Amino acid sequence: MTETPSSLKKTPLNARHRALGARMVPFAGFDMPVEYSGVSDEHNAVRTCAGLFDVSHMGEIEIVGADALAAVQRISSNDASKLALGQAHYAALMTPQGTFVDDMLVYRLAADHFLLVVNASNIEKDFAWIREQVKPAGDAVAVNNSARYALLALQGPLAREVLQPLTGVDLAGMKYYWFATGEVAGVKTTVSRTGYTGEDGFEVFILPADAERVWDAILQAGAGAGVVPAGLGARDTLRLEASMRLYGNDIDETTTVLEADLGWIVGWKKDDFLGAAVLREQKANGVTRKIVGLEMIDRAIARHGYGVYEGDRAIGTVTSGTQTPFLKKSIGMAYVPIDRTEPGTEITIDVRGRRARARVVPLPFYKRPRS
Repeated sequence: MTETPSSLKKTPLNARHRALGARMVPFAGFDMPVEYSGVSDEHNAVRTCAGLFDVSHMGEIEIVGADALAAVQRISSNDASKLALGQAHYAALMTPQGTFVDDMLVYRLAADHFLLVVNASNIEKDFAWIREQVKPAGDAVAVNNSARYALLALQGPLAREVLQPLTGVDLAGMKYYWFATGEVAGVKTTVSRTGYTGEDGFEVFILPADAERVWDAILQAGAGAGVVPAGLGARDTLRLEASMRLYGNDIDETTTVLEADLGWIVGWKKDDFLGAAVLREQKANGVTRKIVGLEMIDRAIARHGYGVYEGDRAIGTVTSGTQTPFLKKSIGMAYVPIDRTEPGTEITIDVRGRRARARVVPLPFYKRPRS
């Protein structure tokens, strides 16, 4: 069914986006801002100062109960037993084939209480899968609490400087992938040092009724520092520069965690979990294909879906690609045979019927400077 404006869900900040002149598009069933001042301007603002994103369309699924840890361990690639209270990590929501139902962040709220943040387009699918797969764990219940959260992401090198005056939470003392509860702009919140841009930054969980107040306060606090509202377009180019995988493009139910070159999110020492046998076999014997970074040699842009060739032989498909606003390079990612993954390997991309040369390069394309 075609999505129409009236059929789309709206985040609590929809009116703010429209008042700011955002260009709105349908995305994952939501009416979302793709850009305000322009993708390049917003992208570069995040790289040089900071940008504020509305990511309230993301899903929040909670798992609670005496056996909540066992439930999370069963469905997740990573080892949640290593999470302290107040700590989070990145993980794959697993199929028995070692592939992705989705990717997610796992937050440990208490010994028997976990929060999973999942992609907006997968909320219902993920919740149905999780609810069914946690049953063997015992005393654990999954609850879809997505409607109870609004989520803002302040990302960029000035994010801490802008956010700190609005909160009593010690942001400087918060390590990457940790979180704390407190207040922001007088509103009860959870603040986590996480993000999807490759920059330092914070994500702020609040009640939907408080979203406008916190959004306005952050933009006002950051106005003098050059903080801008940023949309989905910049979020995508930023995450690609940082080589962060996108579900539906770079990872899905046909790609294993090791093919996606994400072996670091696997808890190899933990007990059995969905997909463990496949991943352990691939770790022992190797994979036949793997995702790589591509940089165009010829003047062209490698777009999602373009064919990848070695001579006349098709060897893969571009999963993500763009001309990056900050690096000012044409980059992309693709799955290619394992013997074509060495950095420096030359391949060609079919760009609308024209072959353009590219080379394999190490990932990530961009890594933020460490202070």
